[in-house]
Amino acid sequence: MLKNAKISKNLKKIVVALGVCGMLACPSVAGELKVGATPVPHAQILRFITPALKAQGVDLKIIDFTDYVMPNLALEEKNLDANFMQHKPFLDKISKDRNLHLKAIANVHIEPIGAYSKKIKNIKELKNGALVLIPNDPTNGGRALILLHNNGLITLKDSTNLSSNESDIIKNPKKLKIKALEAAILPKALGDGDLAVINGNYAMQIGLTTKDALIVEDSRSPYANILVVREGDEGKEDIIKLKNALQSAELKAFLLENYKGEIVPAF
Repeated sequence: MLKNAKISKNLKKIVVALGVCGMLACPSVAGELKVGATPVPHAQILRFITPALKAQGVDLKIIDFTDYVMPNLALEEKNLDANFMQHKPFLDKISKDRNLHLKAIANVHIEPIGAYSKKIKNIKELKNGALVLIPNDPTNGGRALILLHNNGLITLKDSTNLSSNESDIIKNPKKLKIKALEAAILPKALGDGDLAVINGNYAMQIGLTTKDALIVEDSRSPYANILVVREGDEGKEDIIKLKNALQSAELKAFLLENYKGEIVPAF
């Protein structure tokens, strides 16, 4: 099924795991857009706009991914037409590290990151030496540390540096132990630490809301989730239709009505 497909060895593994080999192996046909997305809320959002795009002659094919890396590699290798599952700081970092030629063309929504716990009910109960779990990718790890900084748990050298890491912590009065794990497994590891900083989409997948978070990112967040395409594709007619659908009044109403503040429109 994958014969003649120019897919990297790592991408083949994830494709097989996702059961979408046939969909990725074949190039998109006229009027069809293959968009990579994480299941919640990105694929849900794409399903909402699918009928509107269908009425405009665009057949939207949604390819589910469970991480943030593979959708970018699949897009770079022309196995997707777009992806929708990340924020701009993450795209900038992975594009630089992997020499990708991708471009953000639309801000869609913000999923506030929050810190959750199964062991305490109030952030003031966090004890000295507590174990705090954060995402291990540079951008979301920095985002988690900024959240801790903004809530007085640590002090960073520069709280505006979106790529802050543990070496940038200059004050840690509670002597918190910071442990970085893959973002996707943090919900399952929630009980292993005293506090876990979890991305909004992964928190929603296990039924957590910002009301469950002990501390949560505020509205000043620079982490809007974005629609991404290959450089040079932003002017294609079907891509423009997709962009417009993701920034429509209808979608804004859908986000506000269905996610009750867990997702904030960014347009």
